[in-house]
Amino acid sequence: MKNCLLLLVAAFVFSNAAQPVFADGSNELLTNAASILALSGEEASRGIPVSIRGVVTAEESTWSGRFFVQDASAGVFVENISDARPSVGDVVEVIGVSFPGGYAPIVSRPHWTKVGVAALPEARPVGVEQLMSGAEDGQRIAISGVVRDAQIEGELLKMDLSSGGYRVSVYAPKSASADPQQLIGAQVEAKGTPATAYNAPLRHLISVDLYVPFVSDFIVKNPAAPDPFSQPLTPLDNIAKYRAGRTLGDRVHVKGVLTYQRNGKDLFIKDASGGLQVKSPQLLHLAIGDTIDAVGFPEFENFLPVLQDAVFKKASVPHSEVPSASVPTAELLQGLHHAEPITIAGKLLDRLEEEAAATGPVREIKTILVLQASNVVFTAESETSEPSFALKSIPIGSTIEVTGICFLQSTVEGKILSFQVLLPRSNQVRILARPGWLTPKHLLNTLAVALVVLIVGISWTVMVTRRNTALKHLIHERELDQVELQKAHDTLEWRVQERTEQLKSQITARKESEVQFKATLVERTRLAKELHDTIEQTMTGVTLQVNTVGKLVRKDPETAVHHLGLVRNMLRMIRVDLRRSIWDLRSRELQQFDLYNALLVSANQIAGSAGIRADVETRGEARPLPEFVEETLLRIGQEAVTNTVKHSGANTLKIALEYGEQSIALEVWDDGNGFTPENCAGPNDGHFGLLGMAERAKRFGGEILITSSPGAGTKVRVELPVARTETPKAMEEHDEPIDHEEFLPD
Repeated sequence: MKNCLLLLVAAFVFSNAAQPVFADGSNELLTNAASILALSGEEASRGIPVSIRGVVTAEESTWSGRFFVQDASAGVFVENISDARPSVGDVVEVIGVSFPGGYAPIVSRPHWTKVGVAALPEARPVGVEQLMSGAEDGQRIAISGVVRDAQIEGELLKMDLSSGGYRVSVYAPKSASADPQQLIGAQVEAKGTPATAYNAPLRHLISVDLYVPFVSDFIVKNPAAPDPFSQPLTPLDNIAKYRAGRTLGDRVHVKGVLTYQRNGKDLFIKDASGGLQVKSPQLLHLAIGDTIDAVGFPEFENFLPVLQDAVFKKASVPHSEVPSASVPTAELLQGLHHAEPITIAGKLLDRLEEEAAATGPVREIKTILVLQASNVVFTAESETSEPSFALKSIPIGSTIEVTGICFLQSTVEGKILSFQVLLPRSNQVRILARPGWLTPKHLLNTLAVALVVLIVGISWTVMVTRRNTALKHLIHERELDQVELQKAHDTLEWRVQERTEQLKSQITARKESEVQFKATLVERTRLAKELHDTIEQTMTGVTLQVNTVGKLVRKDPETAVHHLGLVRNMLRMIRVDLRRSIWDLRSRELQQFDLYNALLVSANQIAGSAGIRADVETRGEARPLPEFVEETLLRIGQEAVTNTVKHSGANTLKIALEYGEQSIALEVWDDGNGFTPENCAGPNDGHFGLLGMAERAKRFGGEILITSSPGAGTKVRVELPVARTETPKAMEEHDEPIDHEEFLPD
């Protein structure tokens, strides 16, 4: 009876679902999660019938019956809006239709039936970069990191997990015996199912959350210190300095006198070594002068140290006064006195009032004073619950002295962009000198009086003119002559203006032609580079595969057929690269992968077909790079791999990405025949590969080093700076036109 009912439901769903018709006229039934995820948005919108069986890996009471199900191929989201909902671990059969979903394809209009219970699939460890890319949506994975914040939200324990420069929100069942605050600073591993937050109209990824189904799936690998305040104190100016044995996720313990607090947002403290901004959502009102104990995670904002995700308490130390020193602007522009109380004088240029960002139930008003000291313009800001009459009453143009907390903003090179003075109290502003009498308001009144006098004088002149009839007649004749003269003048001016417009139009057209010619020349140069670095290298792989087919076609036809398939894929890649070069001229590899994966895919495609084993590794802390830097490194790497396949006779190829503080280096080395660099073939012999790599590196301020000797293999190292602000387009405008022959095949 149950099977009959299931068949009736399936028939009903299939009869009401839109049946997709493909090029061969057939219909299709999707029977695993991977085939659903492989659909494009347009294909998924056709409502293709779905019938899958898997285990429920994630389901929450707030999801209104929706859940994730995973089979042997992948995991997929089921849009089940119903009071009836399965439990995590249930084995279910789901019959429905495909739907594009808000981010990835899903199963819509489902009818599900529980058929058993099973253990959850083994969680697959992934890196945080892979998780945050959105590619693991719905798949059961495991991720490690440091807990930066933990709190109870309803029936769940919400934690902010820091890993690899990212913060991931992790939701797990709360444990009655666990104190969330004891988890802060602990190194943990979480196993669960990621769910993406997205922009529905654009289907764009916004963030990724991880849902842990069981308490046992949340593992504390390295517990946090039971009492973080028992750690040794760190002087405030040592937060950003080198400390031996420092590891990721370490918390530091600091102590200082409170100089300013924005409750629920941050506070500023000072000790004998300097000042520090401490960010914390903790709501605990303190008084300026109290001594504060704080524990948090050291990070950088605007290239200056800050203590993030901190907890703090008032120390048992008597209240003390907070002294402030009068400092010159030159010291502030050198990066001194950040987060310290200072006193500075300046001329009031303007005053603004706006609503401050809410950090609690009380509405805050921010009053901003724009000041000038010497040739430096800075601001003094005060946040109060009511508009400050004392600040509003200061006349514009007054010379005032402000006492508050110095807040700097710096560049990566350490140059100070601007600074602010945060006023803990509005009465910390003192007027040194009021503006003189000649203010804009007084000047406006004077002009108004002068205008009235002028109007009276004109009226008197008109009255006198009317009474003088004889003079009126003469004036009339003169006016007639003046009208004629004005007409002649207007005619001449119109002709001059018309001729001027014609000349401007001609000059503009000539300039536009020159710009178009230069743009065409640059674009042709870039197109020649792109064709050399993509199609020529892929054709090398095609040639190798065809040679392999020729060797195997009689000995091993099945393997030959496999290599023919690779040839077909490479030819498809050539078509994609050619289309991209014509319509887009941008790297598709770097739009789909990061630089590491793009190099790995290219190396396996080019070297793997020649029987050369290729390995790719990274050194240092990987981070996103400017697009033109990644493009340049990818193309140089592809050229180096192609040269290895063509000329080296190597068995092993290794590629390394080395991330430095202000540079990125790429190394490609092999164990091939090697050569003497001074005697290698060059442009005169029709070989442009090494020259092209050198010119690419030089164009972006980089260096390339080629090390080789006969029988000892070859090593190519290129290093590019990553702190440059000039874009490739701007640099191309500075380049001389390049001969297209440098991009001919080697």
